[in-house]
Amino acid sequence: MDRKQALALYRQMLLIRRFEERCAQLYVEGKIGGFLHLYIGQEAVGVGAISQMRPDDYLIAYYRDHGYALARGADPRSLLAELCGKVTGISRGKGGSMHFYDVPAGNFGGDGIVGGHLPLAAGMGYGIRLRQTDQVVLSFFGDGAINEGAFHEALNVSALWDLPVVYVIENNRYGMGTSIDRASSVKDLYTRASAYGVPRREVNGMDIVAVRDAMGEAIERARKEKRPTLIEAETYRYRGHSMSDPGKYRTKEEVEQMMKSDPILLFGRRLMEQERYTQADLDAQDKDVLAQMDDAVEFTEKSADPPPESLYEDVYVRSPYIHLKAAEKDPAWRAAIREDRVPEKLPPWTPPAPREETPAQVEAAAGKAQ
Repeated sequence: MDRKQALALYRQMLLIRRFEERCAQLYVEGKIGGFLHLYIGQEAVGVGAISQMRPDDYLIAYYRDHGYALARGADPRSLLAELCGKVTGISRGKGGSMHFYDVPAGNFGGDGIVGGHLPLAAGMGYGIRLRQTDQVVLSFFGDGAINEGAFHEALNVSALWDLPVVYVIENNRYGMGTSIDRASSVKDLYTRASAYGVPRREVNGMDIVAVRDAMGEAIERARKEKRPTLIEAETYRYRGHSMSDPGKYRTKEEVEQMMKSDPILLFGRRLMEQERYTQADLDAQDKDVLAQMDDAVEFTEKSADPPPESLYEDVYVRSPYIHLKAAEKDPAWRAAIREDRVPEKLPPWTPPAPREETPAQVEAAAGKAQ
């Protein structure tokens, strides 16, 4: 990882943090409805893992999925529009918070069912095996999914068939409001892979460098040896399970203690100590990201709501296996298309030009500095 890439990873984590903070604000204002699960505090896992993927690799995740889409390069404008139910959203305003799909980027979205996507990840790995390519699947899920039957089924079949899938447990210590100590008889979750002969390891999920190293090794194994891996990334979420969760099951002191290991704070220190960036350089990145979020909000507010007739779209994809005599009576079938549509490609975001300060503003800024 060179100096320029290190700064880019810092910016990605910062973008996720500011995006989620703005989402929380819009939710309180009533502009985002439904469920909203924030990724604040866990940024190093998604950014570190996805930075090791190739463009043709795949990922599939669970309902806390905003960070993965941003780390995979999705435009925050289309993501914010999706959250607000706009037609310009990445799922055309129909998926909402838990369903950020970006198939052209290999992102097969979030899943609202705990552990429900793990067999799908195995199926994607099986598809790679049938095609005989060297692609890899990354599957993210929380500690709450490790007691689901789908977790054990997916690991067993992945080991049995040598599927190139990397399973990543984001252990943020709480499955909804239940502590991992009360939910699992085995505290080291990664050791569960030993029952299936699957390579496993744990990693500090607050350290993006450690995550990159662990994921690089696992992805290389999947790509060359066609073997799955289970990684447990120990991390922490600062907010509740969702916006409706006040988080009273943990103390304020616990959260404050964990925030001392904030992934953005720690990596920012590393950039200043080892990569010779200054605090001013990091502040400039933050300023630019905040401007990008302002632009995303403006784009969303100007976007239209989906038209009523779009209710019938995206229900079916035309298939020769459908019984046409019955299906043709269904307006959703008539609105079906032969191929799935992809989101509209938005022009690249460009930072606003700096405004020239008036002599009075310069004088006022000088007074504040003194």
